[in-house]
Amino acid sequence: MHIRDLPHSDPGEPDVRSGFRFLLWLFRKQVGGQAQALLWGILHQASIAMLPLALGLVVQAVVNQSGRDLALTGLLMLGITLSMTVADTMLHRRAVTNWITAAARVQQLLARRATQLGGMLTQRVAAGEIVKVSTGDVEKIGWFVESVSRFGAAVVVALSVCTGLIIFEPQLGLLVFAGVAAVVLSFVPLLPAAVRRADAERGKSGRATELASDTVAGLRVLRGIGGEELFLDRYRRASQEVRAASVRSARMWSLIDAVQVVMPGLLLIAVAWQGAGMASEGRISTGALVTVYGAATFLMFPLRLFQETAMAFTFSRPSAQRAVRVLGLLRETGGTNAGPGQQGPLGGDLSDPASGVVVREGLLTAVVCGDPNTAERLAERLGGHPIHGRGEPSALLGGVPLDEVPLATARTAVLVQDKDPVLMSGTLRELLAVPSSGKVEVTAALAAAQCEDVLAALSRSSAGPAGDPMEARITERGRSLSGGQRQRLALARSLVTDPEVLVLDEPTSAVDSHTEARIAEGLVELRAGRSTVVFTSSPLLLDRADEVVFVPDGRVAATGGHRELLSSHAGYRAVVTREPQTSHYAEETA
Repeated sequence: MHIRDLPHSDPGEPDVRSGFRFLLWLFRKQVGGQAQALLWGILHQASIAMLPLALGLVVQAVVNQSGRDLALTGLLMLGITLSMTVADTMLHRRAVTNWITAAARVQQLLARRATQLGGMLTQRVAAGEIVKVSTGDVEKIGWFVESVSRFGAAVVVALSVCTGLIIFEPQLGLLVFAGVAAVVLSFVPLLPAAVRRADAERGKSGRATELASDTVAGLRVLRGIGGEELFLDRYRRASQEVRAASVRSARMWSLIDAVQVVMPGLLLIAVAWQGAGMASEGRISTGALVTVYGAATFLMFPLRLFQETAMAFTFSRPSAQRAVRVLGLLRETGGTNAGPGQQGPLGGDLSDPASGVVVREGLLTAVVCGDPNTAERLAERLGGHPIHGRGEPSALLGGVPLDEVPLATARTAVLVQDKDPVLMSGTLRELLAVPSSGKVEVTAALAAAQCEDVLAALSRSSAGPAGDPMEARITERGRSLSGGQRQRLALARSLVTDPEVLVLDEPTSAVDSHTEARIAEGLVELRAGRSTVVFTSSPLLLDRADEVVFVPDGRVAATGGHRELLSSHAGYRAVVTREPQTSHYAEETA
């Protein structure tokens, strides 16, 4: 796998039983790249390990006053240098590739899960945690997956060098081996405390990120109620908690770094002391002493890789656990929603067994609930989006349960536009470039949604040719637009999609009555022959509907035309006209 081949054609199905199993799964998905990194790493570190031997041979050649041996050793060092250069270059290329491809795989998995879950994702996982997983956690996971191969190379070369030293000079070799073991064991007991402190830091950081995200999203409301300073103080406190936790975590890692400096230093002192004594007694040559000391010095390099891998695992393990919590989320359905299911396009009447609502094919049906929460839950069920933890039956389209057909088929057949739709950043052309039937032109959808003034405003800010509004950029979540403008552009996007059934939750709540009346006319004209459901209590929309369904308390209470229900049903009249007729409403619903 090369970076130029990204994205992955299929990121695969991850093992989400635990964070550690997920890391192992990522490693297995790129075994070929890891094997290449391992081989290049072994060659690179073995080349470095050969330098002490060459240095010892140089010293011995000078002691022996042998020009021939000195020349041969020079050629050996040249070969080692070339080998080390090539291996280091290829190792770096392979390691970076492994890191990026692993991170890209995790990002694709997260994007796929977010697409499958839709709006349910933020209902089950905090927005701050999702941001944390998709940014910093992805990088940490890729770091650990990449470092495993270099760690393996360090283990192989370190054991080989220790074995060679024991064979070459048993007394010093055993001393070096014992010293290496002591260095490794000296920082291992400190890792659990470092892990706990790192986990505490990340937890506080995630909460601070979530608080910042909520504050930015509700900034307009906060300004309206004068709550900026209150939330700013809360974020200051959260930020200080993150700072304190970061300092505590850094202190532990500083202690580990200090141990990694002191212990190897003591080992080198012991080797030099013992070797000097042996050399003075004539039990070891000068060149051999230089070789042993140089090999002991080289072993500090793989020992640093041991610490790096320990740090990578410490930071990636909680990151992998957070990723698993997101990737392990599934759509809660009565059926599989993933099998072969219904073949071909769906059609027919759309019905909700839980409430008794029936949307007849090809008609514009208005649904009046009176309670926004009831309307939201009903809209989600009609769209085939199950309600978390409620166990409610699936909506039926043409008698087929939506949770028993493939997800792509269900979403192609029924599209739900939330009452607070999100506009993605990018140009207007990109915003409206959505999967569609191709039967509705963009210009027709914009006209039906009454977007003329929006296009005029965008054309003035467009950097495209002749002020083309389609090339104007929409900022994140459409924050540069008014609420009514965002709502109308979202409606135009839904109309372009042209699904078999379009479910709109309060599509005109942020526009004035004149614009609302024109939108109602455009909606009726453009969606003629298609099933459309509008959750609203606006008389302008209700009067244009083919059928109105009144659903108080989650169950159908009346069905008919708008004017008919106004005259015959006091509860419906109370909701639509906002009249204080609670007593009549109670009588009719009793």
